[in-house]
Amino acid sequence: MTPWSIGRRDRTAKPRHRGVTHVIDTGVPIEHLRGQLDVVGDFSDVWKFGFGTSYLDPTAAKKIQLLNDADILACLGGTLLEAAWLDSSETACFAWAKDMGFSCVEVSNGASGMPPAEKRRLIEVAAADFVVLSEVGSKDPADPVLATEWAEEMVADLEAGATWVIAEGRESGTVGLYRPDGSVKWELVDAIEGAVGVDNVIFESPRTSQQAAFVRAFGSNVSLGNIAPHDILALESLRRGLRADTLSPDVDQAGMP
Repeated sequence: MTPWSIGRRDRTAKPRHRGVTHVIDTGVPIEHLRGQLDVVGDFSDVWKFGFGTSYLDPTAAKKIQLLNDADILACLGGTLLEAAWLDSSETACFAWAKDMGFSCVEVSNGASGMPPAEKRRLIEVAAADFVVLSEVGSKDPADPVLATEWAEEMVADLEAGATWVIAEGRESGTVGLYRPDGSVKWELVDAIEGAVGVDNVIFESPRTSQQAAFVRAFGSNVSLGNIAPHDILALESLRRGLRADTLSPDVDQAGMP
């Protein structure tokens, strides 16, 4: 068959630091995961077991092995580590994660009130055995979002050993990076870009409109997170200009300042 090439050709290939697709798994059955990886394995980079699902899922270790075999970072969710920290059992949590086969852990403090210094300590400890993702931002929509504080925390977390920092948006796409209607807080994005650069950040963007806005703003190789498993192929289409939202390079950048 004659090779055919279409769409944006600057898309990075695995293993990649830029253009990462970070998936959130809230309970995908292992049979579904096997089938999905045949389709989206090349387009998935980090597969996060959301909140405490890996602790409860009896098939988690087998799922992690499937992800490792597909060269996808299997990531422990940050909320589970926060729960362990509140229980003074973070050391046991790291040991369990290593035994389970996790190659990646998320360190966050958006639900527990963990002080930034403690968060950086956990990043330093985790970095000895895992790829570390640090999440910045509160999960409480009532908490103020201060761009300077986000930027400073991201700089400190990268210095502590995080490979990427995650900008909080939750699965709803209505907190942190976003206004209640889901629109992007571009002034916050500008502060993040100025502090740490786009390539070191994974922007949580569960909604198609948010994904398209970031692709239009930063190109195919912006890293996006909290992507539902059933949306991975659709996101890759957005990245490559194979979907109406990003088909034309001259498309109006709706939601941009």
